[in-house]
Amino acid sequence: MSPRLPSHVHIIGAGLAGLAAAVRLMAAGVSVTVYESAPRAGGRCRSYHDPVLDCVIDNGNHLMLSGNHAIMAYVKAIGAEDRLAGPRDAAFPFVDAASGARWSLRPGNGVIPWWLFDPARRVPGTTAWQYLSVARVMRAGIGDTMAACVGASGALYRNFWEPLTVAVLNTAPSEAAAGLMGPVLRETFLKGAAACRPLVARESLAATLVDPAVTTLTRAGARFRFGTRIRALTLSDTRVTALDADGVSVPVSDSDSVIMAAPAWIGETLLPGLAAPPPGEPIVNVHYRLPSPVTAPGDVRLVGVVGGMAQWVFARGDIASVTISAASDLADTPAEEIIARCWSDVALALELSDSTVPPARVVKEKRATFAQTPAAAKLRPGCRTRFANLLLAGDWTDTRLPATIEGAVRSGFTAADEVLKPSAAKAA
Repeated sequence: MSPRLPSHVHIIGAGLAGLAAAVRLMAAGVSVTVYESAPRAGGRCRSYHDPVLDCVIDNGNHLMLSGNHAIMAYVKAIGAEDRLAGPRDAAFPFVDAASGARWSLRPGNGVIPWWLFDPARRVPGTTAWQYLSVARVMRAGIGDTMAACVGASGALYRNFWEPLTVAVLNTAPSEAAAGLMGPVLRETFLKGAAACRPLVARESLAATLVDPAVTTLTRAGARFRFGTRIRALTLSDTRVTALDADGVSVPVSDSDSVIMAAPAWIGETLLPGLAAPPPGEPIVNVHYRLPSPVTAPGDVRLVGVVGGMAQWVFARGDIASVTISAASDLADTPAEEIIARCWSDVALALELSDSTVPPARVVKEKRATFAQTPAAAKLRPGCRTRFANLLLAGDWTDTRLPATIEGAVRSGFTAADEVLKPSAAKAA
């Protein structure tokens, strides 16, 4: 006798982890209800119309890579493959805000990094042999920081390791967990150019990753309850038996499962004794409405900035967006000051001659990621809990990846796969 699938799965949270879990479950023929306290899906991956810029902007910039296999599977499942944009080649342009120097990091094809012996492809002022520091990152233990693995000085550190670490881990190299960087390198840069082509949402995060998922799920029969906060879980010794949905008790039958895909700080309020990593540093984003569109191959221009306030500049059409990670020092800085100081970096990065600061909007995401330090990484819980029908999802769970879109989607897939696994308990 084959094991039964759960009769229904209740998913708490309609961020990318929750949506990914729902997509995987619905594809397997399992019905789902998704509860979301906000009026729409997306979580931290959200888009909205800004009245100052009179256009749709994202809360922040999210860079994806062609080697992110969970994201690629997700967009395929929701019919949104054509909504990702990026250059055809795996190239990462940089500009030095202090000197004006420009270069481009261009990984070669194949897993053997012959490209490192071409000075035009690597960071200026570095030798091919210095990149052996990658091996130390790959061997890093759970307590190692990035700075301990790669050093904290020299051209390779300033122009490669530091910007990469801050961008991926939202933490300075002196504090960032090297164990979280290793899987990123293994799945992308170490596989060659085909796995590390940069990709962004062609129009917006919502139009690319959220709205198509909601449409796909709704058409398949999924139920969404927006504006509904799950305030408590009713727990027996071994199972979740009910959900408190804004004061209304929702029974969870013996054949139902629950996936908690809410942020860590929400999970801690719902599940007593849950150990979760604390929030990390804020990420500040600045969106500028340019007087004319910036044209670029692949419909998007990406430039890394070193030595300035801005760290990455993304240009799509007439919107230029800046990302500043590990931005605790800017948390209380007035928006007008950030806009003015960042603009010179944007103008330099995009080679704009007009020095007039255009209309702009600052977005501060104070709980952008969990703290991606060695100590915090040890607190990430696994997908399974001590309650047989309760699973966890979210980029803060132990995906072995940093807090990225890839990590969020993969956590949702993992939780769904656990629900679908044959087990004696489900067969009983």
